[in-house]
Amino acid sequence: MKIAFLGPQASFTQLAAIQLFPDEQLIPQPNILDCFIAVEKSDVDKAVVPLENSIEGTVSMTLDYLYKTPGIKIQAEAVMPIAHHLMIHPDSDPQRIDKIYSHPQALAQSFHYLDEHFKEIPKQDFSSTAAAARHVSENPDRNLAAVANQFAANLYGLKIIHRNIHDFEQNHTRFIIISKDAESYTQENLKVLGEKSGLLITLPEDHAGGLHQVLSVFAWRKMNLSKIESRTLKTGLGNYFFFINVVGKWESALYQNALEELKALDAEAYFLGSYKEFYLES
Repeated sequence: MKIAFLGPQASFTQLAAIQLFPDEQLIPQPNILDCFIAVEKSDVDKAVVPLENSIEGTVSMTLDYLYKTPGIKIQAEAVMPIAHHLMIHPDSDPQRIDKIYSHPQALAQSFHYLDEHFKEIPKQDFSSTAAAARHVSENPDRNLAAVANQFAANLYGLKIIHRNIHDFEQNHTRFIIISKDAESYTQENLKVLGEKSGLLITLPEDHAGGLHQVLSVFAWRKMNLSKIESRTLKTGLGNYFFFINVVGKWESALYQNALEELKALDAEAYFLGSYKEFYLES
C-alpha cells in the first residue's frame, strides 16, 4: 500500500506516518495540496497530513482542501507531541547565524524563544521543517539555522545548538489520514483517545438565525460537538463553510436523520466519516 505524506524526509508528518503505517511504502509530497491530489488521482491509497496544532490552531490549507476535494474521507486522527530544536551545519559558527528557516507554524510555535535570543536575525518561511533542515545542510558556507526535529538533525547531519525551543510545553499536532475509501483505520498497537465523526457544512443564503438553526439540529439530539470552525468560501466577505466534529460514531437513526434535517434547512452537509483518534510517540 502506498501512503503519501507532507515531506520531505524527516518531517513531523513522516514521523506520524511511520507510526501509523510502519510496514507500508511512504511517499513524500512537497506540499499538502499534492497529498490531496495523489489521493484523488489514486496515485496513493491514503495520505497523512497535519490538521491542527495546539499552539497555532488549524492548518487552514488542510481544511480548505478537505472542502475542495470531492470524495475525500477522513479515516483516522492521530495526536503527536511536538519538540522543536534549533540546528546548524557542524561547520557553521553558532555565534554568527545570519538567517533562521522553518515552516511558518514552527516559527510561530517558537516565536517567544526566537524573539528573546535571536531578535535581530531574519526568519524565513519554508515549506516544512525538514525542508528547512535540508536547506541548511546544503549551504554550509552561509551560517544558516533551521527549526526542526531530532530526526531531521540526524538525517541531514546538523548540530543542535538549542533544544526544546517551543514556547509551550504542551505542544501537540493533530494529523489526519485521508482516503477515498470510507472504511475507518485501526491500529491495535496505538493508544486510542476516542472516537468522533466529521462534517463539512455550508449554510444556506445568509439570514438571521441561520447558524443557530443548523446548530439546533445537533443540540436537540444531544449530539456533543467537540469542534466547530469556520473557513471562508473565498467567494466574498461573510461566506463560510464549517468543519464540525461530533463525539462518537455516526451510526444511529437519530444521527442519520440529522443530515436530512440539514438538507431541509437548505444547508449542504458532507459527511467525512466516523473515525478513531490515536496517540503517537514524539
